Amino acid sequence: MTTTDVDVAIVGAGPSGLTLANILGLHGVRTLIVEERDTLIDYPRGVGLDDEALRTFQSIGLVDRVLPHTVPNQILRFFDANRRLLAEMAPPDARFGWPKRNGFVQPMVDAELFGGLDRFDNVEVRFGCRMESCVEADGAVTVQFAGGKPSVTARYVVGCDGGRSATRRLMGVSFDGTTSSTRWLVVDVANDPLGHPNSEVGADPARPYVSISIAHGIRRFEFLIHPHETDEQADDPAFVRKMLAQRVPYPEQVDMIRHRVYTHHSRIAGSFRKGRMLLAGDAAHLMPVWQGQGYNSGIRDAANLGWKLAAVVSGQADDALLDTYDVERRKHARAMIDLSTMVGRVISPTNRRVAALRDRVIHAASVVPSLKRYVLEMRFKPMPRYQQGAVFHSAPGAGAAAAVSPTGTLFIQPRVDTRTEQNVLLDDVLGPGFAVLCWSNNLRAILGDNAFHRWKALGAEFIEARPMTQLRWPGHDDDDVVVVGDRTGALKAWFDTYTDSVLFLRPDRCIAGACIAQRAAELSESLFDVLCLTQGGGSGSHGHTGPVLHVAQPATEPSGTVTGTP
Repeated sequence: MTTTDVDVAIVGAGPSGLTLANILGLHGVRTLIVEERDTLIDYPRGVGLDDEALRTFQSIGLVDRVLPHTVPNQILRFFDANRRLLAEMAPPDARFGWPKRNGFVQPMVDAELFGGLDRFDNVEVRFGCRMESCVEADGAVTVQFAGGKPSVTARYVVGCDGGRSATRRLMGVSFDGTTSSTRWLVVDVANDPLGHPNSEVGADPARPYVSISIAHGIRRFEFLIHPHETDEQADDPAFVRKMLAQRVPYPEQVDMIRHRVYTHHSRIAGSFRKGRMLLAGDAAHLMPVWQGQGYNSGIRDAANLGWKLAAVVSGQADDALLDTYDVERRKHARAMIDLSTMVGRVISPTNRRVAALRDRVIHAASVVPSLKRYVLEMRFKPMPRYQQGAVFHSAPGAGAAAAVSPTGTLFIQPRVDTRTEQNVLLDDVLGPGFAVLCWSNNLRAILGDNAFHRWKALGAEFIEARPMTQLRWPGHDDDDVVVVGDRTGALKAWFDTYTDSVLFLRPDRCIAGACIAQRAAELSESLFDVLCLTQGGGSGSHGHTGPVLHVAQPATEPSGTVTGTP
């Protein structure tokens, strides 16, 4: 970049900031990341990726780079003090296109997200920049840095700068919740001394522990530190070896990467937005590690916020669209915090009577098939379901009063065939922007010319899903509509569940609205209102024109704008 005026300035080059920058880069948004450190963090923090995060990485074209650093379908087992199995998590389905549980090496995945920015000449990263102030005035935010470095003017600033967020402090936003008094010693080792792919949690009241295989021969151990044990003791290599001796036969031969004492936080920002400043990732919420959702929640933030920022700075949506970010993400982040906190309380009691009572309850529940499946398949994990925000919930039609609407949920991602490709993931057909999808119907006819052209002007993809038997039938052929064959039967099974047959999908693959075919035109009109979309598509104040949700053409070579060495 040759100017310090940008559309979006992101504070923090962690996973949330890097993912958000890749999303904005794809949409042609002029973006600057500023990072206080001189490099990316090079030690593991998060150890688990879920299917939603991998789907987001797929959407930014980086999933093939990320996958080599993962352990798919990771099984997690919970044991009592006598090594009896309490519970097991091994979710079998991949309804969003990817396994639900994946171990991963965070520094390597973060490096792939960073490397992905080389594709864009509209994205810059500056390391060694510590933000000192943000001043909002005249429709922009001026960001100033320590050491006399040049200030930056941005239309929006997003704080992705962690639990001690300077952005949150400058916004004057509270960070509500609690910090647990319980401390844990976290030890990451190379050349895994156990060597198997298994991961486990030991709910042993004598000393609860965790052992997780993440990838590339790296294993994480975590041990509860008792109140009488000081941080200084826990930092002593002899103490660390003593802890490892509980799990490996030769602790003195362990190839240690690092060890650190952690406390667990359950906190959420009082607001995710204040004027032209927003928060994402750990700056917006912190949660205990027990469900491995801290990292994934930050990726969800980026996926939710990225397309909205792109639409607003291009002029295709009003600024009010950004208010839906807090409305949608707060409830789900709060649910994840509560779940993680509850699981931690179940796992870590050191009172033997309490632990024994817990074990009896869990063992009794495990003989009930429905409860066992509930845990095994991770059905307890809260899934996004937006009742408010950038969604429109239609009133049920005649005879459908009891029908459950899919609006506000994530659409599935099965593998499909097109007339030119076989066995492709659905999102790769839907593209990066809006999409209108129907089941085996004439999409242009049911939308009407006006609605069809309005969505086309936004760069939306039009998809007609059919049984494989009808894939090549030419009756509804339309140059603007892609026909997909239901290769696995998952699409028909999904539509069999609901009465709705027309779906309006947001760029983050959330269903913005759903209806029967005859109501498609009127639902389309309502969606333009709740999505704050402008009538003519608009253009941004920095010269953007045309549909923002078309993918920008990445540079064929690194642009030279990414500075610093991760």
